[in-house]
Amino acid sequence: MSAPSSTLPVIVAGGGIGGLAAALSLARQGFQVTVLEQAPEIGEIGAGIQLGPNAFHAFDALGVGDKTRGRAVYTDYMVMHDALDETQVGRIETGEAFRQRFGNPYAVIHRVDIHGALLEGAVETGRVEFFTNTRIVSVEQDRAGQTVTAIDQNGKRWTGQALIGAEGGKSVVRAQYVNDPPRVTGHVVYRAVVDKADFPDDLKWNAASLWAGPKCHLVHYPLRGGEQYNVVVTFHSRQQEQWGVTDGSKEEVESYFQGICPKARQLIELPKSWRRWATADREPIDTWVFGRATILGDAAHPTTQYMAQGACMALEDAVTLGEALRVSGKDWDLALPLYARNRITRTGRIVLSGREMGRLYHAAGVERLIRNSLWRGRTQERFYDAMEWLYGWNVNNCLQQG
Repeated sequence: MSAPSSTLPVIVAGGGIGGLAAALSLARQGFQVTVLEQAPEIGEIGAGIQLGPNAFHAFDALGVGDKTRGRAVYTDYMVMHDALDETQVGRIETGEAFRQRFGNPYAVIHRVDIHGALLEGAVETGRVEFFTNTRIVSVEQDRAGQTVTAIDQNGKRWTGQALIGAEGGKSVVRAQYVNDPPRVTGHVVYRAVVDKADFPDDLKWNAASLWAGPKCHLVHYPLRGGEQYNVVVTFHSRQQEQWGVTDGSKEEVESYFQGICPKARQLIELPKSWRRWATADREPIDTWVFGRATILGDAAHPTTQYMAQGACMALEDAVTLGEALRVSGKDWDLALPLYARNRITRTGRIVLSGREMGRLYHAAGVERLIRNSLWRGRTQERFYDAMEWLYGWNVNNCLQQG
């Protein structure tokens, strides 16, 4: 049996959304937590993200539901248009009927605002300690299986009763124990935030909006009370890509959207600067537990953005880990396998579904015509039924496979 009364902290590698959610979840179970972040400060970069009801269920379970609700923008609907001819392909209402069905809203929010809410929640517990400029390079475990030690870039050793690898898609913890290659998609994502005053009036919809084009798509939605708009464009690159983030160029974006209708093309003229993500995922794996170490968030299931669930899955992971420890009496040897069993299939489905959605969004020729016919005449209730597996998750059913 492990020692529930261990005085050692739990080490969380990574101070992003997944790492902070894990730290908060662990602190709420009574653990002392040490968060090791490689950046110079605990913070978040990026732009907006979408939050399904499952994310709000996770925020509530983590005790930061009110903090996040106050910073989110609540959409009236989600909509997909054909980017060639402006045809509306599908529209899903996210108002009162949606909230009644799933118990929480659909919203959009800036990544910084999620991160801030989780950071405040973690600090308020008084159980979480943060160390920046600390990059994990390797992991060691004692022969008795009772402790795990993370070694940083300076050779400093951080020993805890368990280690949660939440350092993103290029996780060192995953690399040490799994060492599987990334799957570079060839899809490039440009993201930017545009002030309301500079955003076209005819696109100021209170909606998560997607324009689907051949081998490309565009997304826009409001942020921060509607004072800003998130703009995301994705295309299939002509060149060999390497997974990573760089500065982008407007000229490159424009070259991939020549055939897009004028209404949607407005979006690529707006940003003054872009960040460019060459995307990748990994094949789902069936082992997440390595002694007293495990992985969480993008370290466990890096995915493409097409399901808009990357951050949501990390939040669910964190809640499930906490619940597994609670029902296991804080016995790591029981809790970690229970956590993994309840996350591997669900997150694997997100990874594989993301690939399929990418194909659907970027359909051309006859495939485009088929896509545009898929949801014709579908009722809102049928849309909601199709989403039940995704948005119906909550803390009460997160250990169903236990």
